[in-house]
Amino acid sequence: MPRHETQPTTRRAFLAGATGVTAALAGCSSLTGSGTTSGPAITADDQEGESGGAPSIDDLPDLSGTLTVYLGRGEGGAYRELVNYLETTRYPDEFSVNLKSGPSSGLANTILTESENGGSPADVFWSIDAASLALVARAGLAATLPNAVTGVVPAKFRDGDRRWVGLTGRARAIPYNTNKLAERDIPASIFDVPGHDRFRDVLGWAPSYGSFQAFVTAMRQLRGEQRTREWLNAVEATGVQSYPGEFGVTYDVAQGTVAAGFANHYYALRLKQARPNAPLDLAFTRNDPGALVNVAGALVLDSTDRFELAANFVRHFLTREVQQYLVENVYSYPLAPGVSPPSGGDIDLPSLADLDPPDIDLAELGDVQATISLLRDTGVL
Repeated sequence: MPRHETQPTTRRAFLAGATGVTAALAGCSSLTGSGTTSGPAITADDQEGESGGAPSIDDLPDLSGTLTVYLGRGEGGAYRELVNYLETTRYPDEFSVNLKSGPSSGLANTILTESENGGSPADVFWSIDAASLALVARAGLAATLPNAVTGVVPAKFRDGDRRWVGLTGRARAIPYNTNKLAERDIPASIFDVPGHDRFRDVLGWAPSYGSFQAFVTAMRQLRGEQRTREWLNAVEATGVQSYPGEFGVTYDVAQGTVAAGFANHYYALRLKQARPNAPLDLAFTRNDPGALVNVAGALVLDSTDRFELAANFVRHFLTREVQQYLVENVYSYPLAPGVSPPSGGDIDLPSLADLDPPDIDLAELGDVQATISLLRDTGVL
């Protein structure tokens, strides 16, 4: 079976050009404020009801103190810019963050290991997928968040017991090269993709990537182990090319190295922002695991002695201003009401309401170890 990785120099060259377009804190002009708010503190007993929309950052209490935050890689650059803004611009001399970065799944396992050896130093775990959050929550290591934090977000994008909350959404999609395929060529079901001859030797995927593994976990939960195994084997039989990450998949789709692939939606939007003429578009399957809408989100460790500060920190990322910044710089879906979705040039991105994701509790995505075993058993990993 063929294996392929985009040349690092080529990807670096693209990223260097894209950085000036998407990574600057242009959207943070709306974030700059006095930082002298006097809103109510957040407590564990806060029972504020469901919110009608995202608050303004000016409505929140100040951040004051120091937090240790474990941050999953992915949109890490934009997230670090936001943390830097909070530290140096909005709350200078009042607030600081000890930041530890790494793959979300690796950080989740680190927290589990640390908890078995006296406790994790982390106050907040900020992950790029629900699976890693659910893994930590399942281990009983997440504190219950106040409704003032979780109530802004629709119920399907947060833990039912309020142990973690989604901050932004990412939809599974099929990026395709418009010089090689038309939208009508993409089946409405993910299960029909490997059955078409047009996809032989032209597909790309990233099986070691956390978002792909969460998608396969959803397939296992929704359709069972055997059907998932059959799908993986069928895609392998097409001669699919493997990548270390889903940006590489989407980049090579735009290059024409492969004609289509499996990836989160935002990579195509970022690429189109930097290269508006790239022959790239997105197709979305409906009501199947390929239509999964996952989240980047956060939880507060139950071992923290800074609960109010940690919860208030998470709450800052569900404000109108920060949600809009993440839309404009990460191209993810906002989860707080009243914030416009991302735009990707001529890519017609559906709204969250227009997508047709499967009915699945995102907390079930924490069962990722069985997925990794399946990927290894099938030879995908």
